[in-house]
Amino acid sequence: MSIAKKYLKAKPICKVTFRIPPEVGSKYTKANLLGSFNNWDYKSHRMKKLVKDGSFSIVVDLEKDKEYEFKYFMDDSTWLTDAEADGQKTTHFGDSSNSVVKV
Repeated sequence: MSIAKKYLKAKPICKVTFRIPPEVGSKYTKANLLGSFNNWDYKSHRMKKLVKDGSFSIVVDLEKDKEYEFKYFMDDSTWLTDAEADGQKTTHFGDSSNSVVKV
């Protein structure tokens, strides 16, 4: 999985591209990006699937100088973390972790 960041000069915003590669995405029919930036809302950030290779991606505008926790939610049943994220943070449940992106 990968994360790409593009900082805007005119606004305190960073356009962050979240991508699930074909070797992972092709196993699923849909993916959602959930995190602290959208109150972990299942419906707010549906990722687009590229039919030709099975990857998923989405671009999200995030406020600069902040840190956000997130996870990918695949086919309404499987949670995935991003090993290429800026970090991992143990959840308050203590039994799993969330990925972290710093912008």
